Amino acid sequence: MSGRPAIFLDRDGTLNEEVDFLSDPEQLVLIPGAAAAVARLNARGVPVVVVTNQSGIGRGKYGWSDFAAVMVRMSELLALENARIDAVYASPHHEKALGEYAVADHPDRKPNPGMLLRAAEEHDLDPSRSWMVGDKGIDLEAGRRAGCRVALVRTGYGSQVDGSTADLVAENLPDAIERILAHWP
Repeated sequence: MSGRPAIFLDRDGTLNEEVDFLSDPEQLVLIPGAAAAVARLNARGVPVVVVTNQSGIGRGKYGWSDFAAVMVRMSELLALENARIDAVYASPHHEKALGEYAVADHPDRKPNPGMLLRAAEEHDLDPSRSWMVGDKGIDLEAGRRAGCRVALVRTGYGSQVDGSTADLVAENLPDAIERILAHWP
């Protein structure tokens, strides 16, 4: 696959503080330094793509409009530090979801790589030269399956995850981005 290298980011626990079924924009709190880390990527011309499981939508706990409102708030907070997300992919699928979203092993639901592969195709990105950064084993596995290198952050659920399969283990997103950019293609 040709294309540009990118940074794929999990959302909850990686970019923002972990909140179960985050649906209220007022509950969104960015991880300290996350906006500055994204701004560093933006300044270097590195595409930043959020890939996030959102089973709360599939389970009927909140809707797509709530998800969109949270992402608008995230964009506002990032913009305060001249940062932006280039694309967002969300999977509402889950085995306990309702209706069409009741799919246990949907290609888009992490640990499957569907969201990353679709983003790569739609934005001319090269997963083999890219990184997936997240706080869960499923983030690392999705990145690996897409062909990316993977970084585990110790925020969110990251302190409970065995980092032995990660290419990089970092305290938080700013630490991960600093270390990734030190060896950026």
